[in-house]
Amino acid sequence: MKITHVSAECYPVAKVGGLADVVGSLPKYQNLMGYEAQVIMPFYNNNFVQNQNFSCVYEDELQLGEKKYLFKIMKLSGSKLGFELFLVDIPKLLFTDYVYSNEDSERFLGFQIAVLNWVSTLKKKPSIMHCHDHHTGLIPFMMTQCIKYDILKTISTVLTIHNAQYQGWFSHKKVHLIPAFNFNNVGLLDWDGSINPLAAAIKCAWKVTTVSPSYMQELILSANGLENLLHHESAKCVGVLNGIDTEVWNAEKDKYLLKSYKLSTVQSGKKEHKKYLCKQFKLDATKPLFIFIGRLVGEKGADLLPEVFKEVLKKGNCSILLLGSGHDNIENDLNQLKNQYKGNYNCYIGYNEKLAHIMYAGADFLLMPSRVEPCGLNQLYALRYGTIPVVRSIGGLKDTVIDISNKKEGVGIVHQKVEVKEIIDAIARAVNLYESQPVFKKVRKRGMQKNHSWEVSATSYINIYKSLIA
Repeated sequence: MKITHVSAECYPVAKVGGLADVVGSLPKYQNLMGYEAQVIMPFYNNNFVQNQNFSCVYEDELQLGEKKYLFKIMKLSGSKLGFELFLVDIPKLLFTDYVYSNEDSERFLGFQIAVLNWVSTLKKKPSIMHCHDHHTGLIPFMMTQCIKYDILKTISTVLTIHNAQYQGWFSHKKVHLIPAFNFNNVGLLDWDGSINPLAAAIKCAWKVTTVSPSYMQELILSANGLENLLHHESAKCVGVLNGIDTEVWNAEKDKYLLKSYKLSTVQSGKKEHKKYLCKQFKLDATKPLFIFIGRLVGEKGADLLPEVFKEVLKKGNCSILLLGSGHDNIENDLNQLKNQYKGNYNCYIGYNEKLAHIMYAGADFLLMPSRVEPCGLNQLYALRYGTIPVVRSIGGLKDTVIDISNKKEGVGIVHQKVEVKEIIDAIARAVNLYESQPVFKKVRKRGMQKNHSWEVSATSYINIYKSLIA
């Protein structure tokens, strides 16, 4: 079985969010299972491509309305990623120092046309075209509707929705940019008066998945306008929980950590990292350490953090360290707290991969008060490193974090609403748990023993592919 993943992001090539982590891990694990999985994505102008060697495996010209663009398919040489990587090089469209912009419809349409032009010429064609989010959403439509790609219409297509808030809308005035198709079927492109690539993919893909079972259920109720469509197509929709790369996120091997540790040495390992963090950021190491790592945006509940932190820090019974960036006003409010609560609070505005790993290793608790969380990976990293998640019950958080009120299965603290009081109450519960060290240690070890490897998720996807091919 040959599986081709098509995506706008893939770690470590180009990363904006969790999409990159998924596309950078799933094919690797599918290859380890004995299947042939590869990734194709745009050729951006970034550090990764500037420091790698590529060979050109295909050259052609694509038509985008009245414009013609030369493009190449570049293959990464000597890849250590665990899968073959192909990049679509369209200099006038894709070779940018950014992944996304405010006007991407033609960029990603050109990308998708180039992908199908190339795939159409392959002697060994994919068994599965696995498309990720709206940036690749027109591929299932074009494979079944465009005359040019008639040779591809029997290839199974899978769409994975990583975040349904973004759908790639553009005007019907640009429909002529899409290769010729039977115009009687133009309704497959439309949703609510616009061409909607995500909606088109939901209609045309053979199977639709989301990155957690709960997110699938939530989308039928709230999907930024696609609720009725998802309800109508529910028979082909299924939630598959994301995994994490347990080779990268492994406290015994993590190159970023100061000291390796495992389940039997978690106490000493976490103590050393906590001591380091508290020294670096001038925090009190005798108190429970809470961290937040992520984008400072409303989706993550970050707009409530300044008020939450003020109320919590008044009590003086914990320390808080934040790593992230986002909206300027949230960044400013969080920065201003540093002088007010010296010794108990600090923040690093920006992103630092090494610091993130050390924070997961050194913290006692991770805060994730998300309004939207299709799957969430941070809570899985935290569990693996012995840090107890404090989360809102939504999406993948609901599927992966069981509250400690369940004394046999509980691995975290769960609250139901994204409200200041509820988050403060959840933090208070965490502080109480920390003060009961025997129970705290038991919960921590229970979380570390959970298996959230991609092996489980990759198997689920292989079973889906097999059912489609059959």
